[in-house]
Amino acid sequence: MKRSDYQKKHMRRKRLRKISLFFIACISAFVIALVSLRIYAQIAGAPPLTVPKASIFLDSENNQIGDHYTGERRYWVEFDKISPYLIDATVAVEDKDFYKHNGFDYSRIAGAILADIKAGSMAQGASTLTQQYARNLYLTHEKTWTRKINEALYAYRLEIFYDKEDILEGYLNTVYYGHGMYGAEAASRYYFGKSASDLTLAEASMLAGIPKGPTYYSPLVDLEKANTRQQLILELMHAQAYITDAEKEHATAEQLVYKHDEWTTAESVAPYFLDAVWAEAEQILASHNHNISEGGWTIKTTLNQAHQRAAENAVAKHMPKSELQVGLVSMEHDTGFVTALVGGRDYSTSSYNRVITAKRQPGSTIKPFLYTAALEEGYSPLTYMDVSQTTFTYDNGKKEYTPKNVNGQFADHDMSLAQAIAISDNIYAVKTLQDIGYGAFHDVLKRVNLAKPKNKVPSTALGTTENSLYNLTAAYATLAANGVEHGATTIMSITNAKGDIIYEHEEVEPVQAIAAEDAFIMTQMLTGIFDPTFNDYSPATGTGIRSKMTHTYAAKSGSTNSDQWLVGYSASITAGVWNGYDEGKNLTPPGDTRANKQIWIDFMEAIHAGTANEEFEVPKGVESVTVDIYSGKVATNACPDAQRTVYMKTEDIPTESCSSSWFENWFTPDSDSGDSEDSNNGSWFDGWEELLDWNPFGIF
Repeated sequence: MKRSDYQKKHMRRKRLRKISLFFIACISAFVIALVSLRIYAQIAGAPPLTVPKASIFLDSENNQIGDHYTGERRYWVEFDKISPYLIDATVAVEDKDFYKHNGFDYSRIAGAILADIKAGSMAQGASTLTQQYARNLYLTHEKTWTRKINEALYAYRLEIFYDKEDILEGYLNTVYYGHGMYGAEAASRYYFGKSASDLTLAEASMLAGIPKGPTYYSPLVDLEKANTRQQLILELMHAQAYITDAEKEHATAEQLVYKHDEWTTAESVAPYFLDAVWAEAEQILASHNHNISEGGWTIKTTLNQAHQRAAENAVAKHMPKSELQVGLVSMEHDTGFVTALVGGRDYSTSSYNRVITAKRQPGSTIKPFLYTAALEEGYSPLTYMDVSQTTFTYDNGKKEYTPKNVNGQFADHDMSLAQAIAISDNIYAVKTLQDIGYGAFHDVLKRVNLAKPKNKVPSTALGTTENSLYNLTAAYATLAANGVEHGATTIMSITNAKGDIIYEHEEVEPVQAIAAEDAFIMTQMLTGIFDPTFNDYSPATGTGIRSKMTHTYAAKSGSTNSDQWLVGYSASITAGVWNGYDEGKNLTPPGDTRANKQIWIDFMEAIHAGTANEEFEVPKGVESVTVDIYSGKVATNACPDAQRTVYMKTEDIPTESCSSSWFENWFTPDSDSGDSEDSNNGSWFDGWEELLDWNPFGIF
C-alpha cells in the first residue's frame, strides 16, 4: 500500500472518530440536559395553578347580580362544566397534537426557529396549549428568548406533574377572550348570557377563535373577521373528526345572538349593597380560615330585586336637584335578611356607603328605645306627664338644659306617652330619661346593638349619640319581631370555586332582647304617628303621608339641623331612610326636608302592592282598649272627639270611663272656691250643651 493511501485512510478514520465523538458528546449532552431538566423539575416541584378568580353575587332567587374581581374578571369552572364543543374547538385550532406531545411540538418549534432566523427577530411563535397556559400563569407576553426558555421550563413541569385534563382546564380558565373577560365561563356569560357548559357548537367555535387576537376576532369588534375564523375552526374540527358533516352545516347556519348588553345592565345592580356583601363575606370567610382574596366565591345574597328597584325608584323620584344625600335600607325583621340597600344617590359619583359607614345623630328616632326602657320600668301608653316648657339641671346642678320642640311650642296640659310619641314631644322624653335613669336607657340600647351615649346628659334622650342607619333599622326590626333580635345580614351562603359550601346562614337560638309585650306595645304606639287624633300644638309627625297608606305601619321620624330620618315597619318588612349632607351642612326646609317621608312611604307601598294588609300579632298578656286620649279613661260617647284604641298590659287597662266623670267635672265645685258656679266658669252650661250634643236616645 502506498504511503499516501495509508495516510488518507488514517485521516478518514480520524475524522470518523471525531464525528462519532461529536455525536456521542451531543447525545450525552442531550441526555445530561434531559436528566438535568428532570432533576430540576423534581426539585422545583409542581408549579402552583392558583390564579385570581372573580367571585359572583347571586340574589335571593339565585339570579346573578354582579361580581367582584381584582384585575381580571375570571370565574373558574371545572373541566366537566365546560362544553365539549369548546374543548374540541380549542384543541383543533390551537394545538391539534395536544394529547400526543409532552408539552412541546418539535416540528412547530423547528419551523418557528427558521422563520425567526429569517426575520431576524421572534416573528413567529410555536407555543402549545401547555406553553400558552404556562405563559398565562407565570409570565408576560413579551417576545424574548428568555421568556421562551422560561415558558418551556414551566410547560415541562406542568406536563410532569399534571394530566392533560388539568392543563386544558387551566388553559380554558385563564385565556383572554377580550372585553375584560378571562376564561371560558366569563366569556360565555358575557357574549351569550349562559354558562360555558351550555354552549352550542356554533357558539363554542366562535369563542375559540377569539384568543388568537381579541381585538381582531371579537364578534363585537369585527363580525366579518370573527365569522371567517369561526368557519376555519369548524373546518379544522371536521378535518380532525371532532364533528360530522351535519353538525358542521348546522353550526354554520346558526344565527348567533349576543347578549353583552344584558351583562352591562346586570353589572349596575345594587352596587352599594354588593360592597356591603363583600365586606361581610370577608369577615365570614376569615372566621372559617379562608382568605377572600383567593376569589372564586359564589355568594348568595339576601337581595330582593323587586325591593331594590322600589328603593331606587323612590329615591330617584323624590330627591331634589341638589347635593342632598340619601340612605335607604330594608330588611325582613323575622330573619334579619337585608332586602334592599341604597347607600347614596349616585354610586358612580361617590361609592361612600351612607347606610353602613356613615354615623349621624338619629334625633327622635332614638325615642322608641328610651320609651321601651320606660315600659320596662312600669310606664304604660297612658302614663301622663306635664310637658310644659322646662329647664333641666344636671351635673350636680352645675349645668342647665332647656329643650325645645320642633315648632317652638309646648302643650298646656298633661300628655300621655302615646301622644308624646305621636307628636314627638321633647319635654316628655327628657323627663322620662331623668325619671328612669341613664342605666335603664343604656341597657336597652346595648340589647339592640345601638351605640351607648358617652356622657350622661339630658340631650341624649333626643338622639345626640351617633349611629348608622343600618344599625338603627336593625334595632327597629327587633321591635317589629316582638323583641326578638335576629341580627342583620346580607349573605345567605358562600360556596368556593369547587362548589363546596363554606358558609350557610342558619337561624341561631333567638335572643329575646325585649319582652314581647313591651315590643308590641311600643309598635302599637308607633302606629300613632299617622293618626291625626293625636294632633295637638304640633300634628302627629306622619299625618302628611297618611293619604298614601294602604297598609298598617309603625314608624318614628327624627330630625336634627343636618339630618332627616324615618324608620318603621309593616308586619313583615322594616325600612329606614336618611337624608342629609355629607359634610354636615344644615338642611334647608322645605326642599331638603320633604324627600325623606315621601321616599319611605313610596318604597313601603311599592313592596306591599297587591298584598293583603297584615296587622301586628298581639302577644299574650296584652289587651286593647279604646280611650279618651286627654283623660286616659275608657272612651264613651260622652267624649267622642279624641278616641284612640291603645294596647296595654292586662294589669294596666283602665277601668274608669270618661262617661262616669263628666258629671263630676261639670257639677262639682272647685274645692278652692266658695262660689261653685263662678268657680266652674260656666261648666254647668258647657256640660249641658255637650249632653245635648251627645243625646243618644233623641230625648232632647
